[in-house]
Amino acid sequence: MVNIQERQLDQLFYALSDHTRRQILVMAGKKAHTVSELAKPFRMSLAAVSKHIKILEEAKLLVRKRLGRVHSCTLDPTALKSAEDCIKFYTQFWNQRLDSLVEQLEDPHANRKK
Repeated sequence: MVNIQERQLDQLFYALSDHTRRQILVMAGKKAHTVSELAKPFRMSLAAVSKHIKILEEAKLLVRKRLGRVHSCTLDPTALKSAEDCIKFYTQFWNQRLDSLVEQLEDPHANRKK
């Protein structure tokens, strides 16, 4: 079960690592778009955009519905919850370091006094 969750997180972060895919998600988050509409702002072939969409679907970030020959894509933000949980776990370490930095900046001689 842990391996499945790790694999899903890997797919999610991989999907989010690409600028084009993040732009597609922004567009699909506003309203449903056809694959052609999603491809329009990019200087790449429809096949290349379809590959990006496939990666987003595998990461469960995008849902594609077929209406005859037309494919409509919408954002499914549910998968982002696992990314948020992962990031929240590491936030505790960032906060500790930032708190230490603030203490050091407020009193740079504090460590020397102890």
